[in-house]
Amino acid sequence: MRIIVDGFGGDNAPLEVLKGCIDAVNGLGVEITVVGDEKKIRVCAEEAGLDITKLSLAHADGVMEICYEPNKILKEYSDTSMAVGLKMLASGEGDAFVSAGSTGALVVGATFIVKRIGGIKRLALATLLPTLKGNTLLLDCGANADCRPEMLAQFGVMGSAYMTSFMSVEKPRVALANIGAEPSKGRELELESYKYLEAAPIDFIGNIEGRDIPLGAADVVVADGFTGNLILKTIEGMGKFFSTNLKEMFRGGFGGKLGAVLLMGKIKEFKKKTDYTEHGGAPLLGAKKPVIKAHGSSNAKAFYNAIRQAKICVENDLVGGINAGVEKLKAQPNQA
Repeated sequence: MRIIVDGFGGDNAPLEVLKGCIDAVNGLGVEITVVGDEKKIRVCAEEAGLDITKLSLAHADGVMEICYEPNKILKEYSDTSMAVGLKMLASGEGDAFVSAGSTGALVVGATFIVKRIGGIKRLALATLLPTLKGNTLLLDCGANADCRPEMLAQFGVMGSAYMTSFMSVEKPRVALANIGAEPSKGRELELESYKYLEAAPIDFIGNIEGRDIPLGAADVVVADGFTGNLILKTIEGMGKFFSTNLKEMFRGGFGGKLGAVLLMGKIKEFKKKTDYTEHGGAPLLGAKKPVIKAHGSSNAKAFYNAIRQAKICVENDLVGGINAGVEKLKAQPNQA
């Protein structure tokens, strides 16, 4: 299996990218091609004392910066490490692609270079959230601010397939993010999406309110990208809020420090649950081949786990699972 990695995507590239790739080759048994300026990669590796002989390198002159207009990846910046990597994926030179670069550019590139699975209206950015019962997949998290009901039904199918493939959830519970549990709640989008999701070939359990998401009330939560991004950023903010307050409590005198010592194991366990590096990235669901968006500030551990995530998606035929679900969905009335 060959994984293509954007060597210059993210804040810590290319050093942390190379470290993560080396660990992945040694630990996961995959072949990796790092895309980017070959001279800079070799200089970086030499200065850091890294052995990159097990990695393949594919040269690309430029870097798709965050500030660039996403659509320009198709023409003006088609020679960047992200664009070249996506072209390699599309042409069959790899089985999956990982990048910590611009989310917008990755969505555009995956859509128009790698292409969508037949019948998929839009790609969706999915993120695993820690909950009291394990993990919940939230999608879309920002790729599509405006959505139609049939798109949300497809998100439900794609999210269900991902949780089965990557998290080994046999029958994922899929819910629609809304302001109330009743089918009559929400805007026109939610009202119509509810009907589409009911008819979809998934275990749809109805609406879910924001407060129930961290409690693990569903395995997959579906939303338009605007709503999903608000949910994601709010949960991230609350995580930092609790973490900061917890630190202040444990710094408060002898009692606080003693409590920290006694609870150190539980604290580490809690931090691991909320650590994005454990999962590595967010899958961009709906593309013809697996595309993983790693966090912009990813370190070597995060890149390793993003590659691991890509490997599992390929091994478990995530794309095939999504395709099968979409075919069933198209057979339902008003779902085509």
